[in-house]
Amino acid sequence: MSFNTVTDWLSLNSNLLLGATWETLYMVAVAGIVGFAVGIPLGVILHTTKKGGLLENPRLNSILGAVVNVGRSVPFLVLMVAIIPVTKMLIGTFIGTTAAIVPLTVGAIPFVARLIEGALLEVPTGLVEAAQSMGATPYQIITKVLLPEALPTIVNSVTITLVTLVSYSAMAGTVGGGGLGDVAIRYGFHRYDVTIMAVTVVMLIVLVQIIQSIGDAIVRRVDHR
Repeated sequence: MSFNTVTDWLSLNSNLLLGATWETLYMVAVAGIVGFAVGIPLGVILHTTKKGGLLENPRLNSILGAVVNVGRSVPFLVLMVAIIPVTKMLIGTFIGTTAAIVPLTVGAIPFVARLIEGALLEVPTGLVEAAQSMGATPYQIITKVLLPEALPTIVNSVTITLVTLVSYSAMAGTVGGGGLGDVAIRYGFHRYDVTIMAVTVVMLIVLVQIIQSIGDAIVRRVDHR
């Protein structure tokens, strides 16, 4: 593949590429926001309800843990097919960019929950015990001790999740989910166009690198340890 070949393709298909990039960003952003909104509190609950936790409740922890484990164990392609009825009920169709957000979100929630649970485990128990000795309530300990102390790891978890969602969104292209993955499948694979396949792969790599770089910069900024 020559440089001129790639340049010519970009000039002819820039709108297609830009549109697909926007669709990928749209899917990742919406699924990420909803996934974090549900997954972060779920991760906090998993951490605080475990044996010896602030809000110890082994039964609730066991049930939530089982649900999260099931969600994490299902491959994303299988998940997309399995929840087609749910996607059609919510969106009206299971094809398209907006429809792909449903399985992306469902896949992100248990992933985020386990990452947040792991991040909170890194907080020294001495800090929690010190807060308890001063009469802090569980809510105050969660919001003033656990989450602030785990913030660098939480930010890193958010970065990992967004990068994972980019790869998931590419998989969604196999079932007409839109985005760069859809362009790679429809124009690259089915038409045997090596150039478009290479360009979309490069775009996905660049997108992942940008997300990772921003995440790393934020981690360095908030990490005062």
